[in-house]
Amino acid sequence: MSPPFDLLVIGDANPDVVLGPVPHHLAFGQHEQLVDQAGLVLGGSAAITACGAARLGLRVAFAGRVGDDPAGAFVRAALVGRGVDVTALVTDPQLPTPLTVILTADDGDRAILTAPGCLAETGPADVPEALLTSVRHIHAASFFLMPRLARSLHKVFAAARSYGASTSLDTNDDPSGRWDRELLDPVLEVTDILLPNAAEARALTGISELPDAAKVLACLGPLVVVKNGAGGALAHDGVRPPVHAAALPTEPLDTVGAGDSFDAGFISATLRGLDTGAALTVAAACGSLSARGHGGTATQPTWDEARAVTSNQEISS
Repeated sequence: MSPPFDLLVIGDANPDVVLGPVPHHLAFGQHEQLVDQAGLVLGGSAAITACGAARLGLRVAFAGRVGDDPAGAFVRAALVGRGVDVTALVTDPQLPTPLTVILTADDGDRAILTAPGCLAETGPADVPEALLTSVRHIHAASFFLMPRLARSLHKVFAAARSYGASTSLDTNDDPSGRWDRELLDPVLEVTDILLPNAAEARALTGISELPDAAKVLACLGPLVVVKNGAGGALAHDGVRPPVHAAALPTEPLDTVGAGDSFDAGFISATLRGLDTGAALTVAAACGSLSARGHGGTATQPTWDEARAVTSNQEISS
């Protein structure tokens, strides 16, 4: 009998207030500036990945923490509305829900301001063992924003593997700039897929050439899949030459969450049995297609949509 869930996502979930485009140098001094677009949308790398995977047809559960406040209610309703099981989404009785403001610029760059709220209190106790025994794959995101969970994530992943699940991690950015490898490396030893973007891969290794950075990380255990925006993506297993995929030619409207939708695509394609090259192509398409609308989840593709734009590849369901 198959497990009740294909995927458990662990990590951050919060409202995103997305504003822009804004100038690179904001005018302080109480000077009011007008922007063309503003939106209140579901945010958090883990939450966006969970929604993307559910949109692609996976049975998805989410484990994390929100506050007992309107922002937490918004997050819970948004996840449920996109088909994600939130039974394991804890309501913190004291700390508020995290909140992020994203300022987008004309050139596609963005500034991200986050009040972490209860995020730092997310820990291994928030991941029920019953879920570890009932999923095919476990994905964690925003590693450096959750120090309590980060310190024990290697144990969570090892337990999941002992029950037969595969694992993946997207560290996302480290606001401290430390990129603590002593904390991360034990997790990589029990991680099947590591999903950094180009800047994160370089920061984690100190190596500027992406294939070389990916190889160094892959030698620690995981298949390393590096997202590089318009430059496409590459995957390295530490042994064979890297596999590359081009980005889908699009005119992006909003790239917030595109990397998380990429993660959802790669995980979904892998669980469907696609090889690394085909999964990489699907993932790149999912990232590109998610940028068609504002916010991270509004235009995430279905499996059929992702398959249609990668029809030149041999992709099976």
